[in-house]
Amino acid sequence: MSVHPLERKIQSREARIAIVGLGYVGLPLAVEFATAGFPVTGIDVDEAKVNGVRAGRSHIEDVPSEVLAPLVRRGKLRAQSHYRGCGTFDAILISVPTPLRKTKDPDISYIVAAVEQIAKEIRPGQLVVLESTTYPGTTEEVVRPRLEAAGLRAGEDFFLAFSPERVDPGNRVYTTRNTPKVVGGTTARCTRIAKLLYESAIDHVHAVSSTQSAEMIKLLENTFRAVNIGLVNEIALMCERLGLDVWEVIDGAATKPFGFMRFYPGPGIGGHCIPLDPHYLSWKLKTLNYSARFIELASEINGGMPAVVARRAAALLNERSKSVKGSNVFVVGVAYKKDTGDLRESPSLDVMNLLREQGARVSFHDPYTKHIRIDGNRAQKAAALTPATLRKADLVIVVTDHSAYDYDMIVKHARLVLDTRNATRQVKAGRAKIHRL
Repeated sequence: MSVHPLERKIQSREARIAIVGLGYVGLPLAVEFATAGFPVTGIDVDEAKVNGVRAGRSHIEDVPSEVLAPLVRRGKLRAQSHYRGCGTFDAILISVPTPLRKTKDPDISYIVAAVEQIAKEIRPGQLVVLESTTYPGTTEEVVRPRLEAAGLRAGEDFFLAFSPERVDPGNRVYTTRNTPKVVGGTTARCTRIAKLLYESAIDHVHAVSSTQSAEMIKLLENTFRAVNIGLVNEIALMCERLGLDVWEVIDGAATKPFGFMRFYPGPGIGGHCIPLDPHYLSWKLKTLNYSARFIELASEINGGMPAVVARRAAALLNERSKSVKGSNVFVVGVAYKKDTGDLRESPSLDVMNLLREQGARVSFHDPYTKHIRIDGNRAQKAAALTPATLRKADLVIVVTDHSAYDYDMIVKHARLVLDTRNATRQVKAGRAKIHRL
């Protein structure tokens, strides 16, 4: 097969790349391609993000401004808030949000909006890759028809592929560059060209036979985690009723050198992927008259964990002759995972809301978050984490186990601690007042 001009452009780093969506996925990806020598343009309808990138200011923790700014100064990375000029790009990568509706049905409106804008200027020889997590069949059934509406054909006139994002915010070991990338095209040639592009900036790229397989791979990854977290959360509930320490049980099981993988219980699951992505698969299977029972059950268990934490908090206060109403509850950590400021779908927010509904006076601290939104748009500022603040609280709940916290200090000054992450396991003093999930 002859070498396509786009392949030569990729190999020479002359291919112009556009990345639609400058969030947790798009901006790190744009930085990697720009670092690899490609001219990159980020497209986002959020003017604040665009202006920040133009000024060399990063809004993503995993992308230091010190890395972004030189790329902007050298003209390797640009940003715009419109789709004009899409026909001038050689490759367009789509990394827009894919939330769920209140009915837990997929909302792919951001994908559709982006594709319809790209379709206005699509030309022969372009590569379009969808990165947004979605249900199997989206690339073929939704993206492809819209791009082909003007008469061009995927695999013949232009190239179309799916490559699921695998971003893990806050992970200092596995970044966009060294996390293996999966790629599946609508044709073998689409796959080959998309793989060639990603290999220019990513250490390892794994090709699969179709866009549907690539879409399913992403959903398997996150469904695997959701189901196993759901299992261990249910084990935690069982251990509570049996009077056992679930953390000791997990540590003991983990001594087996085969056939067991550690997962830990917690106050719920957060982030964009694990709470949402399995529902994309569940929804798709419902259209095929199949019930994804494991997914539904895991979602039910995981979604109920904030209520479990609130119940445990009420019980601990009650044991000390205090009602939730009027009690001072201090929440330590509000991000959905440790060592990040990412609040997306954070179970901390649910825990706080449930306690507020019962009349508790709830304050919080997080080293990565200065304020949170409650009751619509009303903002609540973070409180200082001091001995005085801890002593004032009737109950301290550790919801996010940030590495920056001094847990010895927290336990020393707190009257009562509910630890949902086993973060206080190494604390030697004050164990009588520590209670774990």
